[in-house]
Amino acid sequence: MQASPTKFNIVIIGQNNRLQYEALLFAASLRHSCPDFAGRLFVAMPQPGPLWQQDPSIRDEDVLKALGQLDAETLPFDNQVFGGSYPYGNKIESLMALPEGEPFVFFDSDTLITGDLNSVPFDFDRPGASLKVEGSWPKPTLYGPGLDGIWSALYRHFDLDFDNALDTSQPVDYWRRYLYFNAGYFYYSCPRKFGERFLHYARTIRDGDIPELVGQNLNPWLDQAALPLVIHSFGGGRDSLPVGLLDGSVSCHYRLFPLLYARESDHVIDVLETVVAPNRVKKVLKGYDPIKKLVLQRKGHKIRDLFDRDSLPQREQVIRKTIKSKGLWMR
Repeated sequence: MQASPTKFNIVIIGQNNRLQYEALLFAASLRHSCPDFAGRLFVAMPQPGPLWQQDPSIRDEDVLKALGQLDAETLPFDNQVFGGSYPYGNKIESLMALPEGEPFVFFDSDTLITGDLNSVPFDFDRPGASLKVEGSWPKPTLYGPGLDGIWSALYRHFDLDFDNALDTSQPVDYWRRYLYFNAGYFYYSCPRKFGERFLHYARTIRDGDIPELVGQNLNPWLDQAALPLVIHSFGGGRDSLPVGLLDGSVSCHYRLFPLLYARESDHVIDVLETVVAPNRVKKVLKGYDPIKKLVLQRKGHKIRDLFDRDSLPQREQVIRKTIKSKGLWMR
């Protein structure tokens, strides 16, 4: 596998809600865990427009100042297709605002960098995405096609080689047979090319007349329905990166702070509590209750004491219910 280029850019989304605090925490964790990162960190901000009922951009001057102190560059972009009705589309439309022709990695904002990103052997000509995923889409209906019929229809619609994307060691109509990713991270050599194709595929899946998709719920799954097709179309796949780095020793997609304290390693907790400690970060993050109470006031350790990380419940719902029963659930 090729060595990673010396420089690549990172993009995350920042909005006037919890994402602004998650973006600040991401930036702090990046500077702590990978101080030699040589690329640019962009916090992409959707701008007000007809597709938003309210201004989605970050307007908190303290947040913006703290991001600047961590060398994060705010990157305004306009929504042409998605917006308030499907905010997950920000990860697609933001790509068109990035520097053309420069390799990039997109991370969901609710991610911590916990190790040296420079050690990840990205081959930016062969894209990949997160495999920390369950078979959440599609859900075949009683009288509709199964997974094989739905996925094959999508590949045909975009003139892609369906058979070449299959893991034939898995049975037909079992979700792991089909290329499927979580959009928590993805990467490629050019954000414009990737973004344009991602937008085309997602909009076509949403608006196009594809009979096999009748009865399928695309909210919030639209990005994860389109992403495997985009990855495959650029020659990427499920084996583009060694396992255990991203979504492993180098990054943690925690999603929600109660789940972080319940499930993640001692190292992740240590990184989290270390990067929130400096006053310039702490005084801003106090504005978000889950961080204030669970992290800064250390109530998250009460959640941590409820679970054995070596024997966690298999179903996330059980974890959530246990936390809620103790009055510690926050989001």
